[in-house]
Amino acid sequence: MKKLITLLIFIAINFGAIAQHIQVENTAYQLLLKTLLSHSVPEMSVNELTKKNNTVLLLDAREPKEYQISHLKDAKLVGYEKLDLSSLKNTPKNQPIVVYCSVGYRSEKVAEKLLQQGFINVHNLYGGIFEWKNQNQALVNEKGITDEVHAYDKTWGIWLKKGKKVYK
Repeated sequence: MKKLITLLIFIAINFGAIAQHIQVENTAYQLLLKTLLSHSVPEMSVNELTKKNNTVLLLDAREPKEYQISHLKDAKLVGYEKLDLSSLKNTPKNQPIVVYCSVGYRSEKVAEKLLQQGFINVHNLYGGIFEWKNQNQALVNEKGITDEVHAYDKTWGIWLKKGKKVYK
């Protein structure tokens, strides 16, 4: 009986910890993000970002081909493999910045670098552009609003539930 009570307490504590941090709509996606990310930088939910979208600098940490398919409105491409932060040289260190990628892994690494460079108000978009689209938020490309999202590859694309998946 003690083992059962201990197990139930363990489950309740861990479930509570997960539930307190739920920022994406899909529970399985939430569990993936909980283990995939190191949570080394402050995270911002899609809902929080929609309330601040006009006051933050958005940085896209994906590759150019992903950015060309779609991105958040007014986001600057900084990349990941060939990270280019030169466009930030005149940016105040206290500028609110939100970095995103497909799911949040690459953007977390870029956000860590920004913090190392002295930026003090940096956040990772929790769940990335996939969660942004999953919550019916608008994306753009050079032609205007689009429903297309670069889904990275078929393995990661399973987390994109809305929009038109593009793999090119």
